[in-house]
Amino acid sequence: MTAYAAAWQGGKGDPTPAPAAAENMTRLEKGPPHSSLLAALRELRGATADLPLNLQAPGAAEARVQRDQLVAQLDDYLIPRLEQQDAPLLVVIGGSTGAGKSTLVNALVGHEVSQAGVLRPTTRSPVLVFHPDDAGWFAGDRILPGLARTTGPDSAGSAGDQPGRSLRLVAVPSLTPGLALLDAPDVDSFVETNRELAVQLLAAADLWLFVTTAARYADAVPWDLLRVARERATALAVVLDRVPPEALGEVEGHLRQLLNREGLADAPLLVVPEAPLQNGRLPDSAVAPVRNWIGALAADAGARAEVIRATLTGAVNSLQVRGAALASAVDAQEQAARELGQAVDGAYDQARATVAHELTGGTLLRGEVLARWQEFVGTGELMRTLESRIGWVRDRVVSAVMGRPSGAAPVEQALESSLEGLLRDAAERAAATAAAAWSTRADGRALLAGSSTDLARADADIAARAEQTVRTWQGEVLELVRAEGGDRRQLAKLASYGVNGAGSVLIVALFAQTGGLTGGEIAIAGGTAALSQKVLEAIFGDQAVRSLAARAREALLEQVEALLAADADRFHELLAQGSPPPGATSRFRAAVHAVGAARAES
Repeated sequence: MTAYAAAWQGGKGDPTPAPAAAENMTRLEKGPPHSSLLAALRELRGATADLPLNLQAPGAAEARVQRDQLVAQLDDYLIPRLEQQDAPLLVVIGGSTGAGKSTLVNALVGHEVSQAGVLRPTTRSPVLVFHPDDAGWFAGDRILPGLARTTGPDSAGSAGDQPGRSLRLVAVPSLTPGLALLDAPDVDSFVETNRELAVQLLAAADLWLFVTTAARYADAVPWDLLRVARERATALAVVLDRVPPEALGEVEGHLRQLLNREGLADAPLLVVPEAPLQNGRLPDSAVAPVRNWIGALAADAGARAEVIRATLTGAVNSLQVRGAALASAVDAQEQAARELGQAVDGAYDQARATVAHELTGGTLLRGEVLARWQEFVGTGELMRTLESRIGWVRDRVVSAVMGRPSGAAPVEQALESSLEGLLRDAAERAAATAAAAWSTRADGRALLAGSSTDLARADADIAARAEQTVRTWQGEVLELVRAEGGDRRQLAKLASYGVNGAGSVLIVALFAQTGGLTGGEIAIAGGTAALSQKVLEAIFGDQAVRSLAARAREALLEQVEALLAADADRFHELLAQGSPPPGATSRFRAAVHAVGAARAES
């Protein structure tokens, strides 16, 4: 915290800035608002808020905190302070539970404005104290826009109080105009909302007045925040409260050593000795070091302006480091999203490949389909005498195509049932595989737990969608046959019969391969394929049959692709809800860069 501390020479009240502080302060000279920097900060605010960071990727929880804190500081401090650098200096008084913050504030202003007591927490909602002439600066939402403004008595003990939801405004003539004190909740409060609000308020401060005690000055939580002040070059002074006179030298010396070790040697250290309360307040002699120090600051407009510029400069400078850390977290989110998406795509790609194999592997032409096909073209004896009787079989099938459409219906129905079962099984396997892959990682488990349906099973309407897929494809096969038939008079009646006859023959020819079949099934399938081929060649010709089969298979695979893609969309839609929206990451990186560029020009 070199900028502010150097300006005050260890709390002695000398307002002469040291060279390092003066160099830092020239980065944002007093004057009209910096339009380019303001625009960059506003864009950064929007880009940061658009980062959902909902995936439970490594470091995600911390990244969400960083994101929220950055948005809050832009709203609460950076943007409003840059817009109005002549607004009163805001001193936030923070510290640990029981440090005596409220008691100190009451002593500094001369009467009770913030509730103090032994019950914790005493400060549930922050209290902002200012001179009446400065009321206009704080009545609106210039700073801390998320907190409603209230006035009147402290309601911390009332039944309806909602901690952290409001900012209580108290105007007191005893304060010098141009300086305001904000009593914040405990930074280590057992109430989570209090802790979060304390951090938010400190980020909105021009100056931290950090209060600790002889018994609590080495606690971990306060030091974490003091390091934040150092990293962001925030103006800081430390109040060592409730120090027993006999331990004053030892405790003060040790605390100075700790400050030195943490790079905070220049922070003013103001000691308040332990003393009995007088009329509920600390005696003037006890708080004299703090009152004199604040009084000197309040009386010097130039010193206040230097503190504001120093803290503002430090906060803006810190955005590059904070932005880089947040960008890394976003990268981790995007990597997690890619891996989760790839797991889903892999599962459904495998399902598609399995379906493609089984379509030409003969497994569809089993049992019921074979039986219905034999009934359609003749008896089992036909297969043994196929070569000698192919002309008779061809005539029989063509006759069925032209005049007896009902003969193909059983074949059609058996094919539908077999193909629908294949598609349902493929979708079920893909969903189970994708869900299993997600369940092996924390981010995937969180997504599965947040789903309103069981993603390990195919969608509830998979049976209906598989049926529709098959029917749609059958319609496409009919269109292929009709188009191939052209003006052939022997196919003139085909459209009136639906998917039968030549359509069913084409489907059987497509599926009648030997892969996946055994024993007698192979002979039957082989004969079936030969028979189907001969019948179709008799109707359309050799080359046309090959083209029809290829197009029918391609059309079916396209339908399968659409069916499985729709089922996979359940995973992708859930993943999209937690992933950064398209362009959000590049927008955020560009906004961070723009702030740096605008800062360099200021």
